Amino acid sequence: MKLPATMKILLSSGTGRTGAGFLILLIAVSLYVVSVYPMDFGLLFWNNPAVWADNPKSAPPAWTSIFTDQKKVEHTVFAATEPTRVIPGTGMDTLGYTFDLNYKFDEPSTFVSFSLHDITYTSRPPIITLLLQRPDGKEMLLYRHVVRGPGPDEDIPISRYTESPHRVHLSGDNTVLSNVAGFLRQEFGQDVSPSDLRGKVDSVIFGIPAEEKGQDFAVLDGNYTIIVIAQVYHPEDSIGEVVFVLGGSVYGVMGTDSLGRDLATGLLFGFPVALLIGLVTAVITTIIGTFMGILSGYKGGKTDTIIQRSCDILANVPLLPILIFLIFILGQKLGLVILILIIFGWPGLTILVRSMVLQYNSSQLVESTRALGASPWRIMFRHIFFQIAPFILAQMIFFTPAAILAEAGLSFLGLGDPSIPTWGQILESGFSTGAVYAGYWWWVLPPGLLVVLAAMTFVLLTLGMEPVVNPRLRR
Repeated sequence: MKLPATMKILLSSGTGRTGAGFLILLIAVSLYVVSVYPMDFGLLFWNNPAVWADNPKSAPPAWTSIFTDQKKVEHTVFAATEPTRVIPGTGMDTLGYTFDLNYKFDEPSTFVSFSLHDITYTSRPPIITLLLQRPDGKEMLLYRHVVRGPGPDEDIPISRYTESPHRVHLSGDNTVLSNVAGFLRQEFGQDVSPSDLRGKVDSVIFGIPAEEKGQDFAVLDGNYTIIVIAQVYHPEDSIGEVVFVLGGSVYGVMGTDSLGRDLATGLLFGFPVALLIGLVTAVITTIIGTFMGILSGYKGGKTDTIIQRSCDILANVPLLPILIFLIFILGQKLGLVILILIIFGWPGLTILVRSMVLQYNSSQLVESTRALGASPWRIMFRHIFFQIAPFILAQMIFFTPAAILAEAGLSFLGLGDPSIPTWGQILESGFSTGAVYAGYWWWVLPPGLLVVLAAMTFVLLTLGMEPVVNPRLRR
C-alpha cells in the first residue's frame, strides 16, 4: 500500500486524526524550541542558579490568581540600560534612573532585589543610591552602594560586575533593615529595632503601620516611583544595566520550582528531548529488528538459529535493572539510555517479523520470483519487505511511547541525564523536594500530563494504523 493510501486510511478514523493532530503539535513545539533555545540550555541556564536568582521560589502560575478574591502580587522586573536623565556638575555627573510602579495588590511582595551590571569607571568609584517615592508623599532611602575601588595592579578603566552582577536581596540586607527602621522612626515615630524587622521589610516598604489590632502593617496601594541615582566622576564612566525586581507571589504560565526556575521553560525544552528519544529509539530499533527478522525467516538454517537464540537471550534480560546498573557504572547520559533501549528493544520485533516471513516465504509470489532468478536480497527487501511494511510501520510507532516512558521512569528515579531538562527530571525534583506534600501541584501535574500526552499520541496513531495492517477493519 502506498503512502497516500495509508495516510487516507489513518485520517479516516477519529483516533487517527487525534493522534496526527497531537503529533503535529509535538513537532511544532519541538521545532520552535530547537530554533530558539541553545543546545546547551541545560548547562548554561537550567542548572545555573544565577539565572533564576531574581525569581520567586515555588510560586504558582499567574493565572491562578483569577480564582481568588485577593489580588496576588505579579512578578515584575524593571531594567534600564540608559539613564532617564543626566545632571552635569562640576567634577561629578548625576545619572538618574526612574521606574513607575502601580501597586494594586492586596498583599506585600515576597521580596525585592536590586542589581547592578557592568560598571566601568576611570577615576573615582561611583556611588549608587536607591530611593522609593511612595503614594503617601514620603520618600524612603532603601540602599546606598559604593563601587569597590581599584586594586594596586588594575589598569584604567576599572570594570566591575561584568561576569556576575552585584545583586542585593533588599528584603534581608542588614543595611536595608537599618534604613527601613530609620524611616519608621522619622516618619511614623515608631522606634523599631532593625532585627525586629527581619522578614517584614516588604510590608514596611509597601505599607503603613496598621491601626487594626493584630496587624503590624496595612498594604498601601497606589503609584510608587523607584529612583536610582548614580554619582560618577568622569564623562566616560558608565553603568551597563540597573535592575529592580518586585518578587511576586505568582509567576508566569506554569509557576516556578524551589530554585525559582521557570517551569514553563523546562517543560518546553522537554518536547524535543522526548521526541528525540522516542523517534531515534523507535526508528533504529525497527530497522534492526526488521532486518534481522527478514534475514532469519528467509535464510533459515544456522543463520536463523543464531539470530533466534540471540533474541531469546536479550528478550529475557530484565531491562530496568540493566539500565540502572549500566547508568551507575558508565554515567548518566542520554545517549547511553537510547543505546540500551535499542540493544534490548529489537528482539521482540525480530521474532514477530520472522514468523510473518515464514508465511510469505512459501507464497506463490516469492516462489515465482525465485524461479525467475531473482537474488535472495532482492526477494527479501523488494517483495517480502513491502508485504509486511504496514505492520512494521505500526510497530515503529508503538515503540516510540515505550522509549519515552522508559526515559521518564529513569529520570523519575534520579538516573536521567542531569545536563538536559526532561519531564521525568522535573517530576523527580518535585517529588524529592516534597512538592506533592506541600501542595505544589503545578510542579507535578504538568510534566506528568505531558508524558501521558506524548505516549498517547503514538498509541492513537497505532490504533489508527490498525485498518492498514488488518484490511478486515476497513469500512
